[in-house]
Amino acid sequence: MPNLNREMNLMSILSIFRRAQVAHSKATWLSELFVPKRRKAISTVVMTAVVFVQLTGCALAQKAPVDAASRPVTDHKKVLYVTRLKHRDREEDDKVRAHLEERGMIVTMVDQTSPASAAAGQDLVVISSVVSARDMVGTSFRDVPLPLLTWESDLFDSLRFTGQKKGEDFGTLEKEHYINVVNAPSPLAGGVPAGKRWVYPRDGEMGWGKPAPGATVIATVPGEPDEAVLFAYEKGATMDYDFIAPARRVAVFLGNRTFEKLSADGTTLFDAALDWAVSAPVSPTRHPELPSK
Repeated sequence: MPNLNREMNLMSILSIFRRAQVAHSKATWLSELFVPKRRKAISTVVMTAVVFVQLTGCALAQKAPVDAASRPVTDHKKVLYVTRLKHRDREEDDKVRAHLEERGMIVTMVDQTSPASAAAGQDLVVISSVVSARDMVGTSFRDVPLPLLTWESDLFDSLRFTGQKKGEDFGTLEKEHYINVVNAPSPLAGGVPAGKRWVYPRDGEMGWGKPAPGATVIATVPGEPDEAVLFAYEKGATMDYDFIAPARRVAVFLGNRTFEKLSADGTTLFDAALDWAVSAPVSPTRHPELPSK
């Protein structure tokens, strides 16, 4: 393919120069008709340059489509976005939705009362913190065999992300804007460096949880290494209550009205969580069996 692309590029360049030669002849002929002799040379050059630029622009406009490898992994992924459609904080969900669509995702927003069967044909389920966790206790979305991402910390226990004791196994900080990145090499960190990073410009809500050992922890509350604010489970990993993850699961730290406040690092972490969630699960490494003696 590289050789084919190189040949096509060379053919395009030769075509442009041939057209430029024709343009030069036309420009000379036009200058003979309409331009006084003392200005012919300058006019011919200018007219030739204009035509050449136009032809070059046309050639560039006809360039090959963007390589699929350079598109975001979220491109054309279908998202079922679960929220409360008639809640006052719904406008924040609209901002998240707009961001997902900017990344090429196709978003369907449904009310929290929708059955898990609504996820059929989707690539990702997103549960906003605008939902009422009390009304979604025991939610059937827990069992969907699709990636699921949420920032509703009060659902962490129902989704088997954490244990069931609020304030001990999960909770929400009312005033925090820093996180501590503890697993920078992970793709879930999106390249954000290790250490204390600010994700909001000022204090805001931040959900946290104490995940099971099967989780991958990316970031924690500063000074509280057991309180994770960004963590995930691979498909097949053991979650809390010995629940086996039917697909990838991701918990992020957002509050009801903090998405629009995200810093550059915060947005990078959110996007990395999306990318990881919809990417293909990593197959377990199989070690060769040792020969028997």
